[in-house]
Amino acid sequence: MTCGKGKRKIATFNTRPKEPVMQTETLAAQKTKPFFEENVGNIMLMEHVNIQVPDQALATLFYLVGMGFTRDPHMMVGLDNMWANLGEQQFHLPTASAQVLRGHTGVVVPSLPELVERLDRVVSKLAGTRFAWKIENGYVDVTGPWGNNLRCYEPAAELGGIAAGIPYVEFTVPAGTVDGIALFYERVMLAPALVEQQDQRAVATIQIGSYQRLIFREADFVPEYDGHHFAIYVADFATPHEFLAEHDLITEEPRNNQLRFKEIIHPETGKNLFTVEHEVRSLRHVQYRRPLVNRTAGQFAEPRRMENQTVLGSVS
Repeated sequence: MTCGKGKRKIATFNTRPKEPVMQTETLAAQKTKPFFEENVGNIMLMEHVNIQVPDQALATLFYLVGMGFTRDPHMMVGLDNMWANLGEQQFHLPTASAQVLRGHTGVVVPSLPELVERLDRVVSKLAGTRFAWKIENGYVDVTGPWGNNLRCYEPAAELGGIAAGIPYVEFTVPAGTVDGIALFYERVMLAPALVEQQDQRAVATIQIGSYQRLIFREADFVPEYDGHHFAIYVADFATPHEFLAEHDLITEEPRNNQLRFKEIIHPETGKNLFTVEHEVRSLRHVQYRRPLVNRTAGQFAEPRRMENQTVLGSVS
């Protein structure tokens, strides 16, 4: 089915793998209804991206001092892990051999000029690593000390209107896989998906909640998978579990209101399409939308008295 120039809509099937039956309406048909834009799919939130780092001191310099993120003051406060807050999202950074996400993570920060100033101040301290940054058209492209790529934007309506956070993660996937990947997310995870051509490459976009996306872009070369993962929250936990269990895809059985799986397969043929670990949590998980502490980079919280008022100071 065609959805605009260069776009192909993936038909929506029910979630029982033994008897695939077309639903009454495809997503494209539903889009004609008034107020369709108010709807969201089953995946309600992408909470964190988990990548291992071998050196917490360098990670602190990059993620906190350079990028301006906030270390979570309540959890993982030792030397073996760090959770870096950014809006409603986090980077989880356990200490181990370095991992590199295959693609890039989109982040929103309050100010790109201020970000560039911070990054410039840590250049000498991150010498000898893969750290680099450059200003592109509308964003700042940043490479972390071990090669992870971040594309940094200022707040914008097309990025959900958030002041800070992770509006999307984009993965590089093998050629010929995005149709099946989109069908997997629609049929198994119950998330709206769209396949289109961008710059002569097939791209699948998966909707998450009201402002986030997973993006899968085909490429000629895809690095080997090294174990990184991301975490999502779903409203319907039982339906994905049923499919994943029947196809022996679960790598961590449900406990503490979550499960894990790694393989994205074609839901009709069973062919493996892409490997990346999903930490799938129900909305009953204790950490669902836990309020995260976010500082404003460049300010400190020690109050002082000025003209009989208590104010926060600022640092350059």
